[in-house]
Amino acid sequence: MSSPDLARALWRKSTRSNGSGACVEVARNLPGIVAIRDSKDPQGPALAVAPSQWASFTAIVKGGDLDG
Repeated sequence: MSSPDLARALWRKSTRSNGSGACVEVARNLPGIVAIRDSKDPQGPALAVAPSQWASFTAIVKGGDLDG
């Protein structure tokens, strides 16, 4: 599998992010993928998932299903 071209990615960090450094950035402007990266390492690796997978993940998080 080839890596997606993220050169045109518009990265966004959550407005709920604080200064602790434990943040991710998300780019949703690329055709057919949502890209996710560690905000502390913007030149490092990024994950690329299908928009439907991202929507499922965020629904689970918002629903509190991952709360311990």
